[in-house]
Amino acid sequence: MKFIELTGERLEEIIDDGELHVSDLKKAGVEDSTIVRVNQQGDIEVRRPHKWDVIGGLLGKFEDRVKESTGLDWA
Repeated sequence: MKFIELTGERLEEIIDDGELHVSDLKKAGVEDSTIVRVNQQGDIEVRRPHKWDVIGGLLGKFEDRVKESTGLDWA
């Protein structure tokens, strides 16, 4: 599966209405410097010490938002 990695701070910038709220990210333990990744289906995963946890998802035209915000492509 391919992903784009980003920080929690960057993720907060690309979230649209109807998706996770900033308070949801905080409850999931996502801080500005937290490493997260988004897969091609829009699932958001947060890096834990020994694994990745799915904490929600992005909807709509998330692919364009993620790529434009990070300058990265799926890897």
